[in-house]
Amino acid sequence: MNTGTLPVRADLRALDADALAALANRGLVKRATREVEREPPALSADGSAIIAEFSDGVRATLPQGGLEQGGCTCGATGVCRHLIGLILAYQTAPAAAPSASTPPASSSAPSSSGPSAVVSDSSSSGLAASRDAAGSPAGAGPRGGSVAAPVRASERIAWSPGAFTDDQVTARIGARLVTAARRAERAGYTARVRRGPVPVVELPAATVRFLVPGDLGYVHTDARAGVRDDVIALAVWAFRVADEQQPDATDCVIDVGGAGTGPNAGSGLEALVEFAAEVLRGGAVHSGAGLAATAAGQLTALERAGLRWPLDAATELAGQLTAYRDRSARYSPELFADLLAELFARHRAAGADGGAAARARVLGSEEAAETPLRRVRLDGLGARVTAIDDERRVEIFHGQPASGVVLVSQRQWTTPDDGPALARRRIAGTTVAAVAAGTLVTESAVRSASRAVRLSASRVAKSTVTASHGAWDGLPDGLLVRDYARLAADLDAMPPRPVRARVRAELVRVLAIAQVGATHYSPGAQRLTVEILDVHGNPATVVATHAAVAPGRLDAVAAALGGRRGKPRYVAGSVHRSGGRVVIDPYAIAADGPPVIPDLATAADFATTPAALTSTTAPADGGPATAPADGGPATVSAVVPEGDPGVSDSAGRSGVPDSGDGRGVPDAAGRLDAVDSEGRLGASDAGGDSDASGPVVVDVSEPTFGTAGGAAGVEVWDSDDGTDVLAEAVAAARDLLAEAAHSGLAHLPPTFAARLSSTRGLLARVGLHRVASALDEVSAKLSPDPGIDAANAWADAYLRVSLAADLL
Repeated sequence: MNTGTLPVRADLRALDADALAALANRGLVKRATREVEREPPALSADGSAIIAEFSDGVRATLPQGGLEQGGCTCGATGVCRHLIGLILAYQTAPAAAPSASTPPASSSAPSSSGPSAVVSDSSSSGLAASRDAAGSPAGAGPRGGSVAAPVRASERIAWSPGAFTDDQVTARIGARLVTAARRAERAGYTARVRRGPVPVVELPAATVRFLVPGDLGYVHTDARAGVRDDVIALAVWAFRVADEQQPDATDCVIDVGGAGTGPNAGSGLEALVEFAAEVLRGGAVHSGAGLAATAAGQLTALERAGLRWPLDAATELAGQLTAYRDRSARYSPELFADLLAELFARHRAAGADGGAAARARVLGSEEAAETPLRRVRLDGLGARVTAIDDERRVEIFHGQPASGVVLVSQRQWTTPDDGPALARRRIAGTTVAAVAAGTLVTESAVRSASRAVRLSASRVAKSTVTASHGAWDGLPDGLLVRDYARLAADLDAMPPRPVRARVRAELVRVLAIAQVGATHYSPGAQRLTVEILDVHGNPATVVATHAAVAPGRLDAVAAALGGRRGKPRYVAGSVHRSGGRVVIDPYAIAADGPPVIPDLATAADFATTPAALTSTTAPADGGPATAPADGGPATVSAVVPEGDPGVSDSAGRSGVPDSGDGRGVPDAAGRLDAVDSEGRLGASDAGGDSDASGPVVVDVSEPTFGTAGGAAGVEVWDSDDGTDVLAEAVAAARDLLAEAAHSGLAHLPPTFAARLSSTRGLLARVGLHRVASALDEVSAKLSPDPGIDAANAWADAYLRVSLAADLL
């Protein structure tokens, strides 16, 4: 045992406070820091193992291979404060220079094939530099030796975990888990790879972070230890593929594996599509108990095959059939048709000649339905309250700073309560409102592949909630949006909705607010529209619609964005593109103090407060307004440019962007077809004065949302004549095709053919010729006994119409 200078442990020197907090928790690190500062332990060495003897007689030992290899006589299970204290004490103790007898930082079990991390060509110099930095002296120690201080952030260099060999991975997680990971690789999976000093891989079921260069012993995953360690292998293989395909990208999404499926292997959904065609033939109206038994068999087969996204869609479809038989308000003809069309779309996309990568992306990988998580921190990003009959559902959105993803937890009750009353309900040892607006630290979370999270009750694994002040500036890029134009480009680049991964809250983002612009209220639609701008002057539109179950939603949004709670800094919600602009449905707004949760707010909390929205004169060139001298939010006057795509009329219809040559939005096939001038949203009916070339000036009044009257400074804009014929044509086609699915292709009324022809003509008149031709195909295939050809024609038409609606 060496009681002099200590051996160099590059792995311990690479662990900073954030890495230690990830491996243990921040409270444990703070406690260990205080104890070491008060009375540091005596350190010694036994080979490469570091030994710490504390004043209370506790002895901790930490060999190479990670904290899990450490031992302590204190009796605590898992990582204890003494092991953390050992590392902190080592980082301030003198260390010997590296020698041949001192092994370098290595994986948990070194491979006979060479060093623990042999890097690829694109990152070999980076890893070597990281090791040199980790092993080089950082300064003089108290006894003349070098101090093994943690590596400074400026010294860290990006490296690639793709350099780990399969032998090292097997030594780390075991042959059984490697075999399980190989099965997932053969099926194919999608991963998001983020390079940097701490490489990160985001998988459907977990996020993996490599904290120490060249050492598999310090890999942190969201999954509870020992439950899903196969994700470590999946992450290493993802980096290998990224190093080959996109070596220079700092953030990329790649497809891994799928070699076991050739171009002629089929989608694996053939039986499911036959079932969907049978459902479509009879419709929801004529579905019987026998069909429910068939649906159960399909779900079992999909679960066995590990086809996660078709399984989720089929489960929802079975739920819709049950809801209709029970005469429940949960049944929706539009949702029923959407789910049927999605099954056809996934079958076609997976069976197309796109290779295994496309198949994995469309069908989902062989991920477990649920993965228990270790201790995680989740920042509340608001909530959404919905009601169906007496059933109340609350979805709470949680941002995970470590991974940059959004998880969703859900609670539902049978009660007549509204959002403010539900805010006082108890979950996770506290209230719904506290979880939605606070910071949750829990050891009892279970995450699904679709990013739904379940907070299980446990007396051992505790959950704590602390108040948040909306300090969302620490959220990672991607989740926190500072450039609305870049967000718009990302949304445009996404695959079509019917074949995307079925990830909950995939479109939830936090938008940083630089200025607040015009505010409009449409009494007919009970819709509030507020323009916000980023630091570059790019606009986005906040759109909130009144709901009886959330009586304070509009008042809370108007108050928070109007500056009544201080200058608004962030808005969290679900984003989408509409009329050429980014639109966000707000779940939470952060200003001064705790975030405002509109769906949980009481109208009385905001309606009686004096309004702070003060209209100013908009610049003549239509540019953004300037902020008032008192530093409050900038607002613009009631000036609405003609055809502005970011403004809705009284019926909630968005304006149609005009390119200046009579051409409008693209149809489902991506073409730009001519649109009649009547198809543009007119602005002359907004209740003010207008001319052919100038903006429309809207009269300003003071409505109170949900009652007669209003909030000062909010524009009332109610148009009765502005008609978007393009949107109306698409909506009519979608409703008619949904009605066909509801009634069944074999049970259509005699008038259906004439209505189909009329709708086809309407689509052609507004320029959507490809969509119109798809309706012609439906008409040609319909018969008293429709078969699979009719079902395919219906799916073609519905998918085209649905995609056209998404593009509006």
